[in-house]
Amino acid sequence: MDREPQQVPPGYKAKISPETFVCLGLILSIFAYLGYKLGAVRLMQTIMQLSFDLLINTCFFLMALCVIMGGLAAILAEFGIIDLFNLLLSPLMRPLYHLPGAAALGVITTFFSDNPAILSLSSNASFRASFKRYQLPALCNLGTSFGMGMIVITYMSSLEVDKIGLAVLAGFLGAFMGSIVSTRLMLRATRKSYGDRADDSLAPEDAQASDLQNLRPVRSGGALQRVMGALLEGGKTGVEVGLSIIPGVLIICCLVILFTNGPDDKFPGVALIPWLGEKFNFLLQPLFGFSSSHAISVPLTALGSAGASLALIPVLLSKSLIGANDIAVFTAICMCWSGYLSTHIAMMDNLKARELASKAILSHTFGGLAAGIAANFLFKLLSSF
Repeated sequence: MDREPQQVPPGYKAKISPETFVCLGLILSIFAYLGYKLGAVRLMQTIMQLSFDLLINTCFFLMALCVIMGGLAAILAEFGIIDLFNLLLSPLMRPLYHLPGAAALGVITTFFSDNPAILSLSSNASFRASFKRYQLPALCNLGTSFGMGMIVITYMSSLEVDKIGLAVLAGFLGAFMGSIVSTRLMLRATRKSYGDRADDSLAPEDAQASDLQNLRPVRSGGALQRVMGALLEGGKTGVEVGLSIIPGVLIICCLVILFTNGPDDKFPGVALIPWLGEKFNFLLQPLFGFSSSHAISVPLTALGSAGASLALIPVLLSKSLIGANDIAVFTAICMCWSGYLSTHIAMMDNLKARELASKAILSHTFGGLAAGIAANFLFKLLSSF
């Protein structure tokens, strides 16, 4: 009697499957190509030296920003300033995003932290009660559009570039417009899947949760104790965020720089990305106003990590390959995309809408492109005055 084939449980695959050989082939192909162009010894030296340089000069700088911004965000939350911003922004949410006013809290929270911060809100019963079922998954796109926003804006503002203030402003406005495009597109997809009905499962679990909706938790002790507690706990959160971006910066940035730099640069590469950028320059230049074909490396990196994309900018600036217009576009795209390819699936899974993850990714792709295009034309418009 033949035995029935064993069912593979979810989350498992055969130890050796076709994707094993596909992945092995891709890894070998990439390193064979880089090794052929640069030489095996030179390639390994470049990877080690570049990784160390990124860790010391970029990651620790970003971590310092994260610590400061984390402490500031904790102070704003402790004394109700974030709730005040939420109150002021709430009337704008429905006409702009077709979301309830409570979604404004998600914007503020992710702006001062990172994309997954929206998940802690969506797990709160009283917060979820404000949404219809089809609106809740769109929080993934809304939160990601503003993730690490304060870090991105602060970092960009520290760059020594002419008209940097104007560039950052245009970038922020571009990201704002991109967030509307992304969220609205996502809502069209979720409405088709879930309909326009309210969902009783999103109601508060008990009366106490509803009663707490208009209250905020505070730390124990006097005002000075609360200030010190908020600063230290917020700074600790900043350290955790800073640590979390290190893998993305080192791994993704190394690959991107290897494919962006030329053979005579300090960290030599194969200049494949600029070559591709030149091929599509007829489309990229009118839409994004890039000063050189090298600039495309920053948006490509922002797909996986906002922190890693920021690390590329000083390298391009040192070679005079980008200017203020590029910074405006980078600000918009880095803030709006915010490494969404590395977070969207997990976030959609947490929001109990994993089946719509592909729709969320597609919607956010268009949102980020819209953000970059808007920032380009906004900067040109603002510069004309």
